[in-house]
Amino acid sequence: MLKQQYDFVLSSRNTLLNYIGSISENDFLIDNSSFGRGSIRNLLVHICQTYCAWIGERALGIDQEFLPFEHYQTLQNCQTYFNQVDEYIGLFAKKFKGNELQEMELDRNGAILIVNPLQLFTHVITHEFHHKGQIMSLSRHLGYTPVDADIIR
Repeated sequence: MLKQQYDFVLSSRNTLLNYIGSISENDFLIDNSSFGRGSIRNLLVHICQTYCAWIGERALGIDQEFLPFEHYQTLQNCQTYFNQVDEYIGLFAKKFKGNELQEMELDRNGAILIVNPLQLFTHVITHEFHHKGQIMSLSRHLGYTPVDADIIR
């Protein structure tokens, strides 16, 4: 079930990343304090970091190195980071297949959270879509016409 749902997320993400490919390198990196993380690049990296923290580190126990936004200067750098996310989601879906509602304990900054894999998965994908909306709005402020990147389009 998780793998099938993630395929929908990937379709939407690929639409977004293709669209971002039409945005100038300068506009990709330009900071706008009205949009949370500041730039399209920063928002993409933040999405990846969130997947890596919740899925990679907390759920799968894989140590992470969170590099600063400036490490990712191009869309290709961000796409490579998303490839890592995709690998983690594949491992996560395989690990919890058939046990999506089984409770598990996760450490978040010293506090223990009781969640199930479906909740965790839903958390990271809705987080991605939240920031995808910010990217679309930010691009509109930069003079671009956003594409439809909804799951059903």
